[in-house]
Amino acid sequence: MTNTMTIRRPRFTTHADGTDATLTIHEIIGSGDGPTVGISASIHGNEPTGTEIILELFRLLQSTPIRGRLMLLPVANPRAYAVNHRFTPIDELNLNREFPGDPRGNYTQQLAAAITREFLEVIDVHLDFHSGTDRPTVDYVYLWNDEALSRSFGSTVLYRPQPSREGTTFSGTTKVVTLDRRNIPVVVVELGGGIVDQKPYVKRGIAGLLNMLRQLGVMEGDVIPPPPQTVVKGIKTIRPTQAGLLETMAPPLGQVIHKGQLLGRVVSPYTFETLEEIPTPYDNGIMILSHLSRNLVESGDYGYMVGDLDGAET
Repeated sequence: MTNTMTIRRPRFTTHADGTDATLTIHEIIGSGDGPTVGISASIHGNEPTGTEIILELFRLLQSTPIRGRLMLLPVANPRAYAVNHRFTPIDELNLNREFPGDPRGNYTQQLAAAITREFLEVIDVHLDFHSGTDRPTVDYVYLWNDEALSRSFGSTVLYRPQPSREGTTFSGTTKVVTLDRRNIPVVVVELGGGIVDQKPYVKRGIAGLLNMLRQLGVMEGDVIPPPPQTVVKGIKTIRPTQAGLLETMAPPLGQVIHKGQLLGRVVSPYTFETLEEIPTPYDNGIMILSHLSRNLVESGDYGYMVGDLDGAET
């Protein structure tokens, strides 16, 4: 039997140009019992790789039967996605810090409230795709509350957040609704991005997504065992303090970097002098986010993310 496919566009406010502000949600119902799995992407508008992964899944579902129900939210932040901007351009707020939202709040808070009402409070499992924006590239998976499901995506590096972690907050993310309030299985995938060909990341993303759906019993077939994996408990984000051309000197993503090695350097495109050299923050680290091409950065932009291998699980 084939899947039943519908599309919904729930409205949550209006735009100044007279158009309705809506979400676009695809609902795919299979022929047998199973969970309702929500798959989302582009909460940050300049992280579009997940949207491409969901597109490929949608095409596969034309001829691949499932059990249960899939709810696809391919573009969670349409206005930001349209202009390749991280934040909602109407109010410059970070959508992933505004959940569960406020239906009487500003635009981004209303958007968060609509996603909460129409998507997050309906699903039984949440698979959320992020990427490394339009310049850096990223590759790791969060370990939240379903370790087997997170591992089944197949990434070689995973991150287990620690409650006392300094410098980063998860308040206002979708996790507030799906994990803290509802305690449903949650997997956050960080994959792709950068000024490089996204096809290999989309291919990996769809393979990992299909394996997670097999793990959940939504699709037929054997679950492919994950490769050897490293689980880090600490991550540091390194931002350049100078603006210019960022040249990466670090090893590839997923590879080890040791104290004394440079992540990269910032060079002036005008005088060609080296403005800053950026060392790795750990004695023993693993690359998680990097610039894979020579990119122009402003002071304070995302530079690198390195996982701490001391105390990591292997």
